[in-house]
This record gives sequence, C-alpha cells and structure tokens, in this order.
Amino acid sequence: MLGLLYLFAGLTGHDPWKSDDAVHFGITYSFLTGTDWLVPHLAGETLLDSPPLYYWVAAACAKLFGGLLPLHDAARLASGLFGAAFLAQLASASRSLHGPEAGSAAVLVAIGSLGLLVPIHEMQPMVALLAASAAFYAGLARLPQQPTVGGLQAGLGLGLGFLAAGSAALITLAPLLLILPAHRHWRDAPCRRGLLIAISLALPLIALWPLLLAWLAPRELTAWWTANSLHLQGNWLMSLPDHAKLLAWFAWPALPLAFWALWLHRHRLSEAALTLPLAGTATTLLALLFLYEPRPVQALPLLVPLVLLATAGAGRLRRGATNAFDWFGMMTLTLVAALVWLGGVAMTSGIPAQIAHNFAKLEPGFVARGSVIVFAISATLTLAWLWMIFASPRSPWRAVTHWAAGVTLVWVLVVAQWQPWIDYGKTYRGLAVSLKQKLPPPGQCIAGRNLGGAQRASLHYFAGIVTLDAATRAAASCPLLIDQGTAKSPPSPAGWHKLWEGHRPGDRSEMLRLYQRD
Repeated sequence: MLGLLYLFAGLTGHDPWKSDDAVHFGITYSFLTGTDWLVPHLAGETLLDSPPLYYWVAAACAKLFGGLLPLHDAARLASGLFGAAFLAQLASASRSLHGPEAGSAAVLVAIGSLGLLVPIHEMQPMVALLAASAAFYAGLARLPQQPTVGGLQAGLGLGLGFLAAGSAALITLAPLLLILPAHRHWRDAPCRRGLLIAISLALPLIALWPLLLAWLAPRELTAWWTANSLHLQGNWLMSLPDHAKLLAWFAWPALPLAFWALWLHRHRLSEAALTLPLAGTATTLLALLFLYEPRPVQALPLLVPLVLLATAGAGRLRRGATNAFDWFGMMTLTLVAALVWLGGVAMTSGIPAQIAHNFAKLEPGFVARGSVIVFAISATLTLAWLWMIFASPRSPWRAVTHWAAGVTLVWVLVVAQWQPWIDYGKTYRGLAVSLKQKLPPPGQCIAGRNLGGAQRASLHYFAGIVTLDAATRAAASCPLLIDQGTAKSPPSPAGWHKLWEGHRPGDRSEMLRLYQRD
C-alpha cells in the first residue's frame, strides 16, 4: 500500500512540466499523432537519445486511458507501471539474495531514496531501465537455484533495458555477465547454462531496434550512434567533486546503509548475496565517474545494486545507530511536513501573510482554491504518520520504515497542497495559447531559434505549432520566427519586426518572442 501511494501520487493532475517531463511527453505525442513508430521524434525533428520502448508503453497508456484522463496524464501512467515493476523485481532480487524479510526492506530503502522521488513521477525512460535492471539482478540472483528461469529473467531484463535506454543498459548491466562466471557461486554447469540462456535471449532484443533502423532508416542509425557517443564524454577528474556532492543526497539513505553492510559483512564479501550487488555497484559507479556527467537522471541505474547492498545491513544496525537514524527521520520529515502544511494554508487562506506574499511573488497571478477533499486526505495521512511514529513496535526495520513512510507523506502533501501552484509556474499551456492567438492565418512555415526541447514539445502539444530549425536551409524562407531569449536579449533582428513576446508567470529569465519578416 505504501508503494502504491508513493508511485501514483502526483502522476496525474498536472500539465507536462519543464523540462524532461515535457520533452518525453512530446516524443510520445509525436508517436500518437504521427505514422512512424520506429524513430522517436520531437515536434517534427528526430530525437534519438533513447530507443522507443518507454514511448511505446506511454503511447499505449494514452490510447487506453486517454478517454478517462487528459492525454498527458494517461501517458504518464507508464512511469507508474514501470515503477511498480521496478519495486516488484527489486523485492524479488532482495528475497533471493538476503531472505524472505528482505523483500519489503528493499522496497522501503528504494522508496526512501531521495534521488528517485522526482524522476519516477515524471515521464522518464530511465524508469523503464530501473525496472529492467531490477529484473536483470533478480534473474542473476535466481541462477543457482533456477538456472533456466533466472537466465530468461536476466536476458529479458538486459534486452528490455537496452530498448528503454540504449547504451546505458549495456554499460551498467552487461559487465556482470563477464564478472560473475569468475565467482564460484555462478561457476558450475547449471549457472553457466543460465548465463548462456540470458545472453541468447538478450542479443536478439538488443539487435532488434538497430537492425530495423538499418533496414528502414539507415541515416537514423548513424545519428543514434553519434548521439550515444556524445553522451559518453565524461571527465572524471574534473567532475569527481560534483559526483560526490550528487551522491551525498541522491543516494540517501541507501549509500550509508550500503557502507554499513560492507563493514558488517567485511569477512564474507565473497558470498553471493554480497558479491552480486557489490560488483554491480562498483561497475555502475565507475561508469558514472568515467562516462557520464553528474546528473541525477544519469545516476538512477546505481540505485538498483546499491539498494540490494544496503538491504544486507538495513535490518542489522546497532541500537544506537538505529535510534539515531529513526529520530533523525522522524524529526526531519515531521518538520518538513509541517512546513508543507504551513505553505498550503498560507496559499489558501492568506495566513501567515508574509508566507502567502512570498508564494504570490514567485508565481504572480496564481489563485489558490481550498478543497475539503484535499484537506481530508492531508489530515488523514498526517494523523496516520503521527500514529505510526508513536505506536509502531520496535523492530530491526523500524528506522527504514519510518523514513520511507515519512518521505511518502511529504510527497503526498506536496502533491495535494502545492501541485496547482507548481503546475501554474512550470506549464507552458498559457504561453503557448497566447502565442497561437497572435499567429497569422495558418499555412505559413515557422522557424525556431534557440528553442529548447520542452518549449518545442509544449508548443506542439498545446498550440499545434511545429517549428523548423532556423539554422537549416528549409527554414531560410519562413516568414515567421519564434525566438527564445531573455528579458535582456537585443531588439528585433535585422529584417524582422516583433509581433508578440511572452513568458511563464514568475520566469522572466526565459522569454519567447514571435517575429515576422519585413
């Protein structure tokens, strides 16, 4: 129940937000409105950052539930489905490695991980990679007992991971297929047969999309390979401090729990229950350091092996450490929940006046409307939290449970009370509609200059505006130009006169302008 509440709160009820949420919905929208189901496009332009598995599932969700929900909300349900698969497969892997009780513990540690909170609630193909990675680890953990089933599960996880995230899946998962046969636990004939099954299943899935590209769109295959190569240009020496800062909050509390597990089991690190997640954590961490920029979304694949490693120590904290972690979680998250309540009350009632003024200043023009249902849900969950911290019995999992429940409470309160305010500031709906009203009669091509992916996707979805890159020959004769700049951008370029300019409420640093050729 906690997992479902965590996963599906905030998935619906808001427009596509800047930036990843809008970009990935824009690609899904292109699949829904176009005829090409092989190559991802964004507002008319090819975008090959990820293979299309996530977008296929999102488009299917939009088709199935688009009559009940707005199209963007229905498509975003794909993240909830992949998130549920991630937690289920993570629990399965943890049970195979650490015993029956560890399944729930792994879910609690994952829910409490701060770096997972935002990506798993927006449109994000890396959530599909999380689900595939968890299935891959679950399959490898089952190999000694069920080599055929484990091999099929691991192969399916690796293949689907590639179809979801491309080279990121191969870089973070495939090395384990080379490392594990050197360990005695996976060295016998049944395990080798299971690994062969995994490779035999994964290879056709990995080859499927590139082969289709080579057959039907060979130029796009080259563009995809180039795009993947550009992503793999990390400078580990320069970015090492930034990676350390990122992991300090992103992997909390999984990272300190993983360190404790390593210390606690330091004399038996060669056992399978520790070797698998330790090897996965080490190889993924090295890939992040050497190949990727320090961005939260790039660090997501690290969570799967790190959570499995942390679970080995989460239930065996010493009493003093358990009490300290428990009190820290209860006090911190109760304080954060109280601040969310304070902000919600200020927005709807105007009291305290200074806090209400600060919210209004950040998003000018927003009018909050109180809701009995929102208040009832928020109050019920807050009372349940207070009951839990006072009435729950002592157990090895108490601190982890409280932390996961507290993170879920804070997230649901933010969604219930602050989401309309956040949506008002992060959506491009009003801006796109205002721009559309100033456009001359349709039929004229529109060039776009300096437009980001979120802006192009939003203009396409909300206003039906598809631009051509101003730097291309096709856009050279377009009579209209949409330019993205700042409030301090220079006046109209030579040969153009300005028809309109606008920005999102509270964001004057990002200005859109519409020009017409003289």
